[in-house]
Amino acid sequence: MHHRAHRFPRPNAPRAAVPRPPEPRLISGVYGLVLASALAAALDSPDEQTDPGSDAVWVLFTAVAAAAAHGYAHVLAHRMSADHSGAGVGLRAMLAEWPVVAAAVPTVVLLLAAVPSWWTEGDAVNTALLVNTLILAGAGMWTARRAGRGWPASLRAGAGDMLIGLVIIAANALIK
Repeated sequence: MHHRAHRFPRPNAPRAAVPRPPEPRLISGVYGLVLASALAAALDSPDEQTDPGSDAVWVLFTAVAAAAAHGYAHVLAHRMSADHSGAGVGLRAMLAEWPVVAAAVPTVVLLLAAVPSWWTEGDAVNTALLVNTLILAGAGMWTARRAGRGWPASLRAGAGDMLIGLVIIAANALIK
């Protein structure tokens, strides 16, 4: 009987902390970074006349549209699962997706810095891809650390998230 006692904790025994899932804001932020990176890379075409201001507007507009669409998808899901509806619920769901738009801001700012010819649009896009990739790595590490993982696991998580950005960088290089 003694060999089974260790499998069943006593009622008053302290329980291990349960890791919290990633916050929805972080998930939306990662989505926004990937969206902004892919869009900036796609809009920067070597065969076209550069217009970094227009490209910055498109990145921002697309991030806002994606956030609204994602929020609206949540509204539709709530209508299917509950009787909560109304304009207020819908607006709050769409506004909750602000991290998608916030994550696009570094890309927009870097593109806008190319408008006065401080640097080329290509340099702005390449810098944005690098910055976004580093932010993805940091977000992966931060999330893993917050979930209670050690440094080796957190570094692996950051490297995995960074891989998304590196794939976009590689695709951008191969396509051009």
